[in-house]
Amino acid sequence: MKKVMIVDDSAVVRQVLKEILNQSAHLDVYATANDPIAAQRKMQKCWPDVIVLDIEMPEMDGLTFLRKIMGERPTPVVICSSLAEKDTTLSISALEAGAMDIITKPQLSVKSFLNDIKKEIRDIILAAAQSDLSKFHHLKDNKPQTIPDEQDLTALASTTDKITAIGSSTGGTQALEYVLSELPRTCPGIVIVQHMPPNFTRSFATRLNEISRIEVKEAESGDRIIPGRAILAPGGEHLEVTRSGAQFITRVFSGPAVNRHCPSVDVLFRSVAKSVKQNAKGVIMTGMGSDGARGLLEMKHAGAYTIAQDEKTSVVYGMPKEAVKLGAASKITGLDKIPDLISS
Repeated sequence: MKKVMIVDDSAVVRQVLKEILNQSAHLDVYATANDPIAAQRKMQKCWPDVIVLDIEMPEMDGLTFLRKIMGERPTPVVICSSLAEKDTTLSISALEAGAMDIITKPQLSVKSFLNDIKKEIRDIILAAAQSDLSKFHHLKDNKPQTIPDEQDLTALASTTDKITAIGSSTGGTQALEYVLSELPRTCPGIVIVQHMPPNFTRSFATRLNEISRIEVKEAESGDRIIPGRAILAPGGEHLEVTRSGAQFITRVFSGPAVNRHCPSVDVLFRSVAKSVKQNAKGVIMTGMGSDGARGLLEMKHAGAYTIAQDEKTSVVYGMPKEAVKLGAASKITGLDKIPDLISS
């Protein structure tokens, strides 16, 4: 049984979330608090396995509290806030600070909304509670300082027909920051699906672009997939790779959720298996559920080299585990080895 603390200044939200989470046989809301100061007092007596945290609260805002927790004793935190949807920059800051996931709640009819997605809420909180933040924080703390790559960009011509497709979910924002910041500008073109809500991915792509030597952008239909560029699927839309003559380009489109996700990793991987075949690499990283596992297997059958992040370095060993069970991975490896495998 995982111990849950809910920190939110709305009594209605605290009560509804408590009822929803206590319906799970694996979760126990042992404490609630209306602000971080009250939460800290309760945490001194019993530390939670996971915290559900609002951002906008009196006394101390949720982002300040999140950073304080991660500095003192890293603990899985899921943001549940209406402010998260209005201010995506603030949401990305929360993910950078160590939040595992974000649930955006509306300002009106919040009780009905939370009950409508109660299964998803339970799944997110349980996945966060079962994660091990120490795995990634240890790797991040020991990350070597990289020197900007000043190689002659004419070397890019040798990789113009190669593509790497990456899929990730819970814990993936931090994993993607690590991988992309390690890649040289001569790396093959990259397409990415990270499970995120609509409106979040543009800010996340901007953040990745700032810390990487390669270009990172949110996908638009017709984007060319070229060396030194990574293209991130927009939240709420699927991303596919298609061929246009000798070039690979993106197709972004609306459609029903696949494996409960839009964008879906399986949708991306299957398109790469069909269009790129043996000239592709597939990478499936940390995340709950099974999205991407079957698509990675299709990529492998099409001749692609496929990689699954190992359990030791996965914050949530769900998606990679399912891929490994299917025999979809040519290579199982730690997060720190993935950048070199993409570049080679």
